[in-house]
Amino acid sequence: MPTLAVNKFARKDYFIQDTLESGIKLTGAEVKSVKKGNIDMKGSYVSIDNDLQVWLVGCYIAPYKPAQKQQENYDPNRKKQLLLHKKQIHHLIGRSKEQGLTILPLSVYTKGSFIKLELGIGRGKKKQDKRETIKKRQLDREIRATLRQKR
Repeated sequence: MPTLAVNKFARKDYFIQDTLESGIKLTGAEVKSVKKGNIDMKGSYVSIDNDLQVWLVGCYIAPYKPAQKQQENYDPNRKKQLLLHKKQIHHLIGRSKEQGLTILPLSVYTKGSFIKLELGIGRGKKKQDKRETIKKRQLDREIRATLRQKR
């Protein structure tokens, strides 16, 4: 399962509590563009409409250069439909109604010939939480460095 793209800001700005795998509905040229790594998930999120359809909003997929003539009216920021079972959709609806929880895309990867999207349910970090994460990371580095020196 090679990873095609990772949303770095999701894990930096949110505490991820739960993850879920989803399919994504793309056109043929979008699939080729994503497999080349021309996808940007910065600032993207997941929304659920009243018809129980799940959408990926704010995800940029660059146009595939060899297919430009076929994609004259292509919108790289269009909403992309996510493919989930009804049970998974109801789970997401229940979790998203909780105070302060957001559904975010974490990574895009291939599974066989399919493109999959890893979704995360997360709670936003405050500035103090981000500082604590940085301090913890630095402390872990120092501990590993001292252990290496003792060996």
